[in-house]
Amino acid sequence: MKNLLDLTEIHTISNLEFIAKQIVEGFITGLHKSPFHGFSVEFAEHRLYNTGESTRHIDWKLYGRTEKLFIKKYEEETNLRCQIVIDTSSSMYFPEKDLLQKYKANKLTFSIYCAAAFIEMLRKQRDAVGLTLFADNIEVHTPAKSNLSHQKLLFSNLENLLQKNKPGTNKTTNAIAALHQVAENIHKRSLVIIFSDMLDSSFKQNEILSALQHLKHNKHEVILFHVTDKKYEMDFDFENRLYSFIDMESNEEIKLYPSQIKDYYTKSMNEYKQALKLKCGQYRIDFVEADINIGFQQVLLPFLIKRSKMK
Repeated sequence: MKNLLDLTEIHTISNLEFIAKQIVEGFITGLHKSPFHGFSVEFAEHRLYNTGESTRHIDWKLYGRTEKLFIKKYEEETNLRCQIVIDTSSSMYFPEKDLLQKYKANKLTFSIYCAAAFIEMLRKQRDAVGLTLFADNIEVHTPAKSNLSHQKLLFSNLENLLQKNKPGTNKTTNAIAALHQVAENIHKRSLVIIFSDMLDSSFKQNEILSALQHLKHNKHEVILFHVTDKKYEMDFDFENRLYSFIDMESNEEIKLYPSQIKDYYTKSMNEYKQALKLKCGQYRIDFVEADINIGFQQVLLPFLIKRSKMK
């Protein structure tokens, strides 16, 4: 099977954990062929097997390639604690089916696949990972753990979310309260990864930034993946015909031709994004533009770079 670094084959597979493994393996293969091949992407440390030792941790796959016996070396304590935070509000279900091209995911589905890939990468490193899902309040919060049963629980939560094909009624975003709560709930220094379009229904930009700063104040490292459909949400690239635009969180509707508001809309959205990006830079939060029209490399590489710096 081809490596799944885009969405062209994912639709044929129902097992999210298997998809995650394929994405990660494809990413690592591509990394070896790229200018970034110097990154440490061999997740398990190995040492030579000593005669008389237990054979329990022999890496038999490595033996098949090298004909030498190596022991997988694991540290007693986890290397990293990571909390994955996903915005599940109605706006994350954009674009809806009438705008979706074949094999294309909406913002929430894209975020779920990325989160699953991170869980797989963290599993390979024996790192601890937790999951938080929020909209107008915290829906799921699991603390970071590294055991297998916990990882199965995380995949189960993501599978359940993936199976919801449409948003709940008027499921608004309250990123401000959710991020403050996340900051209070994580008691040990962690890498916090946020997937959100940051379209908080309150439009209180300064308070959103304050919530992000709260995470940094608690000594966490933060990556904000600003998930958008760049074509429609940022560039407003619609045909110039009459559309009914419906707010996915309030259900407010307006009919107009895109050309009537395109200049104003794109200016406002870009100003908001630049302000968010600037503030993230001031707080030393990694701001990553995650366009759902592009493959997973745009998300996985910044994560790998951040993780390598935290070792």
